[in-house]
Amino acid sequence: MAIEKIFFRQVMGHFTTGVTIVTTSSKGVLAGLTVNSFCSVSLEPPLVLICVDLHSSTLPMFRESGVFAVNMLTEEQEELSRCFATPNKDRFGAFCHAPNYTVATGAPVLTDVLAFVDARIVAEYPGGDHAIFLGQVEAIGFEGKVLFINEEDSQLYHQSGRNGHTAIRNEKPLAYYRGQYRRIGDNYRVPSLAVPPRKEESV
Repeated sequence: MAIEKIFFRQVMGHFTTGVTIVTTSSKGVLAGLTVNSFCSVSLEPPLVLICVDLHSSTLPMFRESGVFAVNMLTEEQEELSRCFATPNKDRFGAFCHAPNYTVATGAPVLTDVLAFVDARIVAEYPGGDHAIFLGQVEAIGFEGKVLFINEEDSQLYHQSGRNGHTAIRNEKPLAYYRGQYRRIGDNYRVPSLAVPPRKEESV
């Protein structure tokens, strides 16, 4: 018995995710799409993964450029997410009017996002009706702080004055659950799973 596509989507929609806009640049043309199929893969080396629909018009640009940036959205950027999620003239003709800058790979990083990952594609795998891209991280940043894998990229970035990453603090992420955008409230918080430091024993 085959699994119905609609039911499959409904079940997978119960897994709450953050919302990202994945961007790239090829031959001077900017492109991006809203993605929630994103995750970290490895710490050593630092690797991340994204999935792109085979019917997406942006897919060839990812393959041509060999780079992408993952922009993690705040709850204030829902409209930007909607723009990059649908075919429209603002998206394809004006990059949704989103201010951006480059960091290491040349992929556009959007200003005022919660955090970003700038990566170079190192592998592509078939994933049914999606292409799976594995990216090696070249730079990452949040709250105005940017770290680079290569020192040369760091020097070029700071010398060029391209720093457009605003110090965004205390912003909440945009979430997606059961086919709808969601907001994360402040009412429910629990301590992290980090092990507390041991107290010094008295003599």
